[in-house]
Amino acid sequence: MTRILFVCTGNTCRSPMAEAILKSEKIPGLEVKSAGVYATNGAPASLHVQQILEEEKIGHSHQSSMLTEEMVDWSTYILTMTEGHKYSVLSMFPNAQGKVFTLKEFAGQKINSDIHDPYGGSLETYRKTYTDIREHINKIIEKLAVSEIFREEEDGGKEEEV
Repeated sequence: MTRILFVCTGNTCRSPMAEAILKSEKIPGLEVKSAGVYATNGAPASLHVQQILEEEKIGHSHQSSMLTEEMVDWSTYILTMTEGHKYSVLSMFPNAQGKVFTLKEFAGQKINSDIHDPYGGSLETYRKTYTDIREHINKIIEKLAVSEIFREEEDGGKEEEV
């Protein structure tokens, strides 16, 4: 089982979008959650996020969550929206070393690895952020599919028993 945790600041814009996009792919063996480094628990996704997900026909019910040690321990990969989030996660949870990447970094982009924060912006600003997140999630889906094929080959094609 691969577990991806998306992290942003307040867990109301970027990370819930990323979570909803990846969950909508319904990839077997993949669990997805999101959290924020400075989130308050229980806030809904922003109205613009809700509208865009509805326009994209992506169902998602969201309540913000503060990043916790249990979430860090649960995750296989922690994908942050910015370098700043990455360093915040690592400073709060040094044991996360080795599994924290920016979304763009994990997708293979070497420079300009931040996803723009649309908070307080227009619907069009949120749409641009959605498109950026979607593009990079498509790349990580390919990356995860390739690593899953290698994992199956190493296991002789056998599923692990739980």
